[in-house]
Amino acid sequence: MSHPPPLTTATSSNTQQQQQQQPEIRSRQSVTSPVLAHHIVRGGAAYVRVGHGDDSDDDGETGEENVVHGTQSGEAKGTVASSAINITNTILGSGMLAMPKALASTGLGFGSLLIALSGLASAFGLTLLTLCASKIGRHSSFFHISKLTYPQAAIWFDLAIAVKCFGVSISYLVIIGDLMPTIMHSIYPDSIPESLIFSKQLWITVSMVLLIPVAFAKQLNSLKYTSALALCAVVYLVGIVFGYFMAGPLDSMPRRPEWNEVTWVKIDGSFFKTVPIFVFAFTCHQNIFAVHNELVDNSVSQVKKVIHLSILTAFGVYQLIGIMGYLTFGNTVGGNVISMYPPGAIITGGQISLAFLFLLSYPLQCHPARASLEKVLTGGNSAIQMTEFRFTAITTGLLVSSYLIAISVDDLSTVLSLVGATGSTAICYILPGLLYYKLRMVTDPADMAKKWDFMKLSAVGLAGFGVFVMVLSVGTQVAHIFGSEGKAGGGLGGH
Repeated sequence: MSHPPPLTTATSSNTQQQQQQQPEIRSRQSVTSPVLAHHIVRGGAAYVRVGHGDDSDDDGETGEENVVHGTQSGEAKGTVASSAINITNTILGSGMLAMPKALASTGLGFGSLLIALSGLASAFGLTLLTLCASKIGRHSSFFHISKLTYPQAAIWFDLAIAVKCFGVSISYLVIIGDLMPTIMHSIYPDSIPESLIFSKQLWITVSMVLLIPVAFAKQLNSLKYTSALALCAVVYLVGIVFGYFMAGPLDSMPRRPEWNEVTWVKIDGSFFKTVPIFVFAFTCHQNIFAVHNELVDNSVSQVKKVIHLSILTAFGVYQLIGIMGYLTFGNTVGGNVISMYPPGAIITGGQISLAFLFLLSYPLQCHPARASLEKVLTGGNSAIQMTEFRFTAITTGLLVSSYLIAISVDDLSTVLSLVGATGSTAICYILPGLLYYKLRMVTDPADMAKKWDFMKLSAVGLAGFGVFVMVLSVGTQVAHIFGSEGKAGGGLGGH
């Protein structure tokens, strides 16, 4: 038997090629422009990419990457299913119970269309942020992308995100504090009003105690089980609306509208007050970077699966509750469809499910608030790593401050509405469009001289739409404030 000649030369050559092509990672990578690499090295967050030349999609994808610093690939444990559960739970909230009223204000057909358009706009914004994250790596965040695109505004962007998420977390506690005494009245109708079980402060305190273990979760993926439980509450609420709709007219409920009484398109003075319900219905963008960073396979295609699954699930929930709730009560439907049903054990269970949903949604707001606040407190210095002490201190500060505010005030609706009108609009529409557009200029300076393509036009259009929505939402809130003051006789001294 003859033996093949030794492959010393070829082996040596192959070894050299392997050493040149093996940068501590195995996943496919995209080409990094010298400009982007220069910015990232200056930011103290060096990472390695492997080029794939033409590995790009028509929508602007430039492939995938892995990082040396930031979230290591070995630490990533997220899956498409767990990530979709967390994002869906981030999306769904009290807005789903207001959908029947929103359809009554805009018409069944037009309102259903607005839900679909809002879902598409939100999905597009999430896709733009994902494409931005694919150029940064597993340490992607609003801050890191902003440092490359609008460095002077990076801290302010994160401050706005922190305030928005912090405000939403407070609203969850306030709602729980208002909801639980009502539930206790249903369960114990003969108890004296002064009983401790009817105390708002008690239930907010109980909620905070229950939240402590999950609020300190370091990865968003760690919240997948609590998010799954929260979605079980959503299923129960959908079941209530569906069940009463299929049960047909009941003597204890208002008369159902006939088909000739259904309004399909309606645009009047209440339209602009209702639009924010639709455009903010799919807000979840503050958590998309955590999803990207924690997915085992964080390719653009995998993150898109998370986006599509989450948006479609929320879309289905909104349409089911909105359409069936409207067809059950017609134009008389209230802002909380669950409160329209006759009292009983089933509805009490729905109220408990709602409180449960808000409780388990709190950590999904605490997580991005902590990440953004950490950037603000460190002055955006990427070289300063998050220590255990700082992590614990920031989380404790968020918990304690949200608790103190929630038990101290009776009504934060005006302030939180303004925070949502500005913060949510920026996160959902304005920042995704602006960051994607500007990051393309940074990663490829020659792109500035290129013609406007679909993605660039759409990104700028999304940002412009966000500005319009912000002006509309803030204007509506201001008009409501002054309208309320006018009805009360003017002035602020009534409280």
